[in-house]
Amino acid sequence: MNLLLLLIVPLIAAIGIMLSPRVSALRQISLAASLVQLVLVGWLLFQMLNTRSVSAQPLYFEQVYQWFPSWNIQFHIGVDGIAISMMILTALVVLAGVLVSWQESILPKEFFFLLMFLSLGAYGFFMARDIFTLFFFLELAVIPKFLLIGIWGSGQKEYSAMKLALMLMAGSALVFVGLTGIYLEAHSFDLFVLSATHFPVAFQYLFYPLLFIGFGIFAALFPFHTWVPDGHASAPTAASMFLAGISMKLGGYGCLRVASFLMPDAAIHYAPVIIVLSTCAILYGAFVTLLQSDLKYMNAYSSVSHCGFVMLGIGVFNTTSVYGAILQMISHGLMTALFFAAIGMIYYRTHTRKIDELGGLLAKLPFISTVFVIAGLCSLGLPGLSGFVAEMTVFVGSWEDKSLWVRSATVLSCASIVVTAVYILRATGKVIMGPIRETFVALSDAVWYEKMAAIFLLAGIFVMGIAPFLLQYIIGNEAATIVNRGAQVLINK
Repeated sequence: MNLLLLLIVPLIAAIGIMLSPRVSALRQISLAASLVQLVLVGWLLFQMLNTRSVSAQPLYFEQVYQWFPSWNIQFHIGVDGIAISMMILTALVVLAGVLVSWQESILPKEFFFLLMFLSLGAYGFFMARDIFTLFFFLELAVIPKFLLIGIWGSGQKEYSAMKLALMLMAGSALVFVGLTGIYLEAHSFDLFVLSATHFPVAFQYLFYPLLFIGFGIFAALFPFHTWVPDGHASAPTAASMFLAGISMKLGGYGCLRVASFLMPDAAIHYAPVIIVLSTCAILYGAFVTLLQSDLKYMNAYSSVSHCGFVMLGIGVFNTTSVYGAILQMISHGLMTALFFAAIGMIYYRTHTRKIDELGGLLAKLPFISTVFVIAGLCSLGLPGLSGFVAEMTVFVGSWEDKSLWVRSATVLSCASIVVTAVYILRATGKVIMGPIRETFVALSDAVWYEKMAAIFLLAGIFVMGIAPFLLQYIIGNEAATIVNRGAQVLINK
C-alpha cells in the first residue's frame, strides 16, 4: 500500500470542505475522510503483520523522494510497530473528534478544515523517517491548534491560544537547533543514516537537552507544562481531544524516537534529571487535580500527571519501561480523548463544567454517564482497561532498575494512583451519582453521532486492556531496538 494515501486523503478532504457550499456536505466529507483514514491504517496494520509473519523488517511500506537534494533532505516515509500504533490512535481520535463536532455551527467550514489539517500533520509526523520531514509536519500542526482555540474556544481563549502557540513554538525552536546540530555533525537528516552514526559524547551532552526539552514541551514535560491546563480548558471539545489525544504524543514520540534513540550516551547521562522531573510531574499533576472544580481543568491537570509516566518510562530507558511509555501514550490518548468527549457532551446539555453545579446525571444521561465513569476508571488504572496495562508496565520497567533512587521514584509515582482514585471517584460521585438537580430534569441523552464517537474510543480502551499481547507483538521489537543502543553504550563503558 502507498503511504501517501494517508496524507492525500485528509488533504483532499480539506480542499473539498473549503469548496463545499453546504454545511451538511462538510460533515459528510469529514466523516467519510475520517472513516477512510481508519480503514487505511487498519489495512496497513494487517499487511504489516502478514509481512512480519514471514520476515521481520526494520521498516514497512518505505518510500523515498528527493526533496532538497543539495541539503540531502528527502521525503522519506515508512512505518514500524511504534509508528503504526500511533497512527491507529490518531485515526480513532480524528474520527471521534469529527463525530463529536457534528453540530458545530460557528464557521463550520473552517473548523472541519482545520481538523483535517491537524490529522495530516499527525500522520506525516509519525511516518516520517527524515528528521527534517518530521519537523515539517510537527510545525504544520501548530497553527491549526492556535486557531481552533482562539476562534472556537471559551473562557480566556485568546490568552490560552497565544500561550499555547508561544510555548509550542519555543519547543519547536529548540528542536530545530538540535536537528541543525545533528545535520552539521552527520550531514544527513535520514534516521537510518543517523542511527548508524555514533555522535561524540560531548556533542550528545550539548544537543540532547535541546531535543528532549523541545519535544518534551509538547508532551507536558515538567516544568514546561503550563500551556496544557489553559489550552485544554479553553479549547472546543474536538480540539481538546486532538491536543491531549494526539498532539501531546508527538512530543513523547519525538523524545523517544529522535532524542533518546540517536543520542543514547546522553539519554543515560541525563536519566536522573528526566526521572526526577517525571516524578515531579506525576505527583504535582495528581495533587493539583485534587483542587480543581472545573471538569476540563481536572482532566487537563491529570494529563500532566499521566504524561509524566511516559517520561518516566523513557528516562529509565530499559526495554520494559520504554514499552510501557509507548503503551501509556496510546492509553492516555484514548482515555483523555474519551474523557474530553464526555465532558463536552455534558457541557453542551448543562452549560456548566463546574463539579459542584452538577449532580445526578445518571438518571437522565445514562450513556454519557457510563462513558464518563469508564473514562475515569481507566484514568485511575482499573484492571481490564488500558490505563492499568500501561501504568503497570511502566512501574515494572522502572522497578527493574535496581538503584535505590530509581526505585524510590517508582514508589512515589505509584502513590499517585491513590490520589488519582480520590479525585476521579469524588468527581464521579458528585457529577454522576445522587439526586438529579431540578434544572437538569429535561436533559436528553447522547444522540447517534456522540454514541459512535464514544464507542470507537471505548473499543480501543477495552481491546488494549483485555488483550495487551496484541500491542506487545506490534511494538515489542521496536522498543527493544531503541533500548539496545543504550545497552551497547553501557557495555562499551
